Amino acid sequence: MWHTILLSALAGLMGANAIPHFVKGIVGEQFPNVWGNSALRNSVAGTLGIGLAVAFGYWADIPTHMAAAFFSGLIGALVMAVFHGLGGAFRLNSALKLTNPPRAAA
Repeated sequence: MWHTILLSALAGLMGANAIPHFVKGIVGEQFPNVWGNSALRNSVAGTLGIGLAVAFGYWADIPTHMAAAFFSGLIGALVMAVFHGLGGAFRLNSALKLTNPPRAAA
């Protein structure tokens, strides 16, 4: 059961992280990314993140422990939602001494 909880949490974390990168990249906008802020790099990072989330979900053996998988995936997604909601991607770029793209007004 522990591998289901861990892999489901990672699936939620990676899936929630992939969404802003994929969306910003696919619409041609910059977004903070440790591999570069360009739309192309975010599109690629988002696509790979979605692929990793699907792979983690596949390996998690979700049908065996459905409730545990659901809640741990939800917690992983919530952690990433809070990270991005608090501007974590911008802070991470700043901490790594990388340039930040212009930030949309809240």
